[in-house]
Amino acid sequence: MKAAGILALIGCLVTVTEPKVYTRCKLAKIFSRAGLDNYRGFSLGNWICMAYYESHYNTTAQTALEDGSTDYGIFQINSFTWCRNAKLQEKNHCHVACSALLTDDLTDAIICAKKIVKETEGMNYWQGWKKHCEGKDLSEWKKGCEVS
Repeated sequence: MKAAGILALIGCLVTVTEPKVYTRCKLAKIFSRAGLDNYRGFSLGNWICMAYYESHYNTTAQTALEDGSTDYGIFQINSFTWCRNAKLQEKNHCHVACSALLTDDLTDAIICAKKIVKETEGMNYWQGWKKHCEGKDLSEWKKGCEVS
């Protein structure tokens, strides 16, 4: 009986992170409300396109890299420079735990992404953006979406 009670308690304490995959239009609304449209000269289409090619809008996306670091979340923000992960001695320029970039609350991820754009060469940090979005007509990315 005690074992069953302990197992039930453990079950309550363990939380499983369910992947949250946003729709394009839901992200457009979130990004717009967060002030990403025309942030540092980058239209909303740039942000939506980049998030698609980096994570396919999946908040729990993680990519292990050859250098031992990991890219986290919807923007695939790297653990070595931008967030704190116990595995490595990181720079943590965003002053955030990497795990905070994996939640469906995008606040920390958006704040960090803004910092990356501000402190680096714009959106060139993201290879998905450079390859698929840079210099293209991105108006289709927010077409049909109600943004406020």
